Amino acid sequence: MSSKKTNVVAIVTMFFLFAMVAFVTNLAAPFGNIWGYKYSWAGMMGNMMNFAAYLFMGIPAGRMLTTVGYKKTSLIALAVGFVGLLVQYISSLVGADVAVFTVGGGDVVALNYIIYLLGAFISGFCVCMLNTVVNPMLNTLGGGGNKGNQLVQTGGSLNSLTATLTPLLVGVLIGTVNEGTSMNDVTPLLFIGMGVFVVAFLIISRVNVPEPALERARADVAAGKVKEKDKYSAWSFRHFVLGAVAIFFYVGLENGIPYELNFYLSQPVEKGGIGFEGSAAIAGALSALFFLLMLIGRALSGVISGKVSTRTQMIFVTSLAIVLLLVAVLLPDSVSMTYKGADIPVKCLFIALCGICTSIMWGAIFNLCVEGLGKYTEQASGIFMMLVVGGGVMPLIQNNVLVPAVGYIQSYWLIIAMLLYLLYYALWGCKNVNKNIPV
Repeated sequence: MSSKKTNVVAIVTMFFLFAMVAFVTNLAAPFGNIWGYKYSWAGMMGNMMNFAAYLFMGIPAGRMLTTVGYKKTSLIALAVGFVGLLVQYISSLVGADVAVFTVGGGDVVALNYIIYLLGAFISGFCVCMLNTVVNPMLNTLGGGGNKGNQLVQTGGSLNSLTATLTPLLVGVLIGTVNEGTSMNDVTPLLFIGMGVFVVAFLIISRVNVPEPALERARADVAAGKVKEKDKYSAWSFRHFVLGAVAIFFYVGLENGIPYELNFYLSQPVEKGGIGFEGSAAIAGALSALFFLLMLIGRALSGVISGKVSTRTQMIFVTSLAIVLLLVAVLLPDSVSMTYKGADIPVKCLFIALCGICTSIMWGAIFNLCVEGLGKYTEQASGIFMMLVVGGGVMPLIQNNVLVPAVGYIQSYWLIIAMLLYLLYYALWGCKNVNKNIPV
């Protein structure tokens, strides 16, 4: 097989894995509507468990790339993902009548919720490993720089496609969040996910995937090089360190923006939302719009990234997101629009429009912060994934600390603050000031 054909197969394979990352990740928040109704504090806990796995698996996943390679890491991830969804399915079958403990608010937590959280945590290990594989591989196959970003953004388009479909499908399956809503309502999606993982495992086990880290190791052995302890690491690069912080905030805001919008529309008035008959479906539709715009934005970035620099794109979309959210926060609730007979605040549309802005941020930040890292790229990818835990931490702070204090909409000031940091990174923080380090 020619090198060019091998690269095409590898790129398509990475695109497929990219799509699976979003499917698994985006189950957490819509499922959170089910648990959030039963336990007022539980809406973001599944999402938190999903992203907490990154904290534990990020660096080990990076090491796996250098020891067992990209292909085996992918296969292990898919097997783990199957188990994670299976455990979540089990939560719909057992434990609803078994009390485990009582929290301060008087909620009696049942065993089925603990099983669900375990499944979300296991699923987090899967998406962490898949992300660790996909991003550096696409960046490498594209040759780094703007071309590398172009491949990451194109793969991100498929990621956004599954991200668009997931909340939409969950919203349709749930309809209206009420006392009778349970995990039984969404088991079809879990079966679909498990089936896709099996198919993906079979496909990837039969394709050739480039192994740059293993090839470097074999070349060193052939050349008789003795591996010495390196006095440098990915942490030695300032632009990478600042980029790791940027990804912590980015994943937090990428999840916080649509998830809190989903809760705001789905949860009943007594729980701080504006819930009404069929509101979960409408919330799913607006959340789907957010991810659809991410798909469109990534597709457009995939087209222009060969000509427009990653940094320029990042500055533009970050600035636009800040403007959109300022309008949403400051716009009166009385300014509304009618959708399927329901009055919905126009600010919800401005929040959903942020999807076009967040679309390119993941790939752009990764591309900028690993630029010039050379042999430290695999290590950087692992650290990068560890910081994705921000996708659990920041939405949890927004939902459990800010929302009870100031409400759903005013909690978006936290998102605006994180966007300001991303704008700083795009303007100044992404510059590599450590070019003297041998890579």
